[in-house]
Amino acid sequence: MPVEFLGIAATGDGSETSPRTTASFDRDYTLRLARAHEEHGWDRVLFAYGSGSPEPAAAAAFLASHLDRLQILLAHRPNVSYPTFAAKTFATLDRISDGRLTVHFITGGTDHEQQREGDFLTKDQRYERTREYIGIVKKAWTSREPFDHEGPHYRFNDFVSDVFPVQQPRPAVSFGGSSDAAYAAGGAEADIYCLWGEPLARTAEQIERVKEAARAAGRSDVPRIQVAFRPIIAPTEELAWEKAHRTVAAIRARRESGELAPRRRPVATQPENTGSQRLIEIAEAGERYDRALWTPTAAATGGAGNSNALVGTPETVAQALLDYYDLGVDILSARGYHLLDDAIDFGRYVIPIVREEVAKRDAAKAGAAERDRHQLIAVQA
Repeated sequence: MPVEFLGIAATGDGSETSPRTTASFDRDYTLRLARAHEEHGWDRVLFAYGSGSPEPAAAAAFLASHLDRLQILLAHRPNVSYPTFAAKTFATLDRISDGRLTVHFITGGTDHEQQREGDFLTKDQRYERTREYIGIVKKAWTSREPFDHEGPHYRFNDFVSDVFPVQQPRPAVSFGGSSDAAYAAGGAEADIYCLWGEPLARTAEQIERVKEAARAAGRSDVPRIQVAFRPIIAPTEELAWEKAHRTVAAIRARRESGELAPRRRPVATQPENTGSQRLIEIAEAGERYDRALWTPTAAATGGAGNSNALVGTPETVAQALLDYYDLGVDILSARGYHLLDDAIDFGRYVIPIVREEVAKRDAAKAGAAERDRHQLIAVQA
């Protein structure tokens, strides 16, 4: 099966290890970083969402109008707009990008962050709303006839859009989460299910949970699986580990100084979202897992988002990614700590190895299938 690579479409140059030197939305940097991804073998980039961050759909439209091949993954929180309006926004962006859009729906991991934009639902209520929201968006993308809707969170009559996506029947829907409610909603609605990088055994368990949820929702197919990492690569293993320890030291220094803490964030002993809780639990149990997974980067951020690292030479990191591919992961998300340089290095030195090895695996599987077919024909004869 094909493998895809997802990078980050940051609109400024800051990261956990270094403060931003650009504006929060810098046109030149946004385009430069995206071009680096497009020119070095990446398939798509993510426009993330934050309550105070630049509006991602507008930033994505800017990028789509300047680049011809790079695909877009647009993060969207259902609390910030009505679903019929959002469906038109997405369809218009798919038109601007000539069919390069995927939408990633975010339910929200912390009450505090959601409340910054007026969302006071509980976590379970948010998942219920997200599932209803996605269903409305899908119908708005595909229905040429007016339709009514009355549900727990939305009610409207006689809506029909006059703008439809380039992609038919619709753009793909991406979703993530590690709670029971997340598996149920994403298993039912997602084309792509997104996980943060965990040890192989735990990732395999999560993939099975997603499949079970899809079956429980009555689906005959299952979502594709995406897993996200923070690669730390260097020409030798020794240099890679030196770089990894420097990275964690920089994260800890910035966190201790208060630079990484969101403004007026309440003190919490444990993150609310299950995904971050899992990352902390894994980090407390050990620093190194499998071929190259390293947890101190996650521990240093308090399990904030995509934060587990893969450390080693390009060959080591590529083989580690292939281990996940062998589990059934076919979208690999990666973001370094120096966004521009790391995107270029990963594209030059890691992506080609993974693509070559995937091609070999696929050729071997095709050859085995062909041999089996001939043997079956011989037996039947």
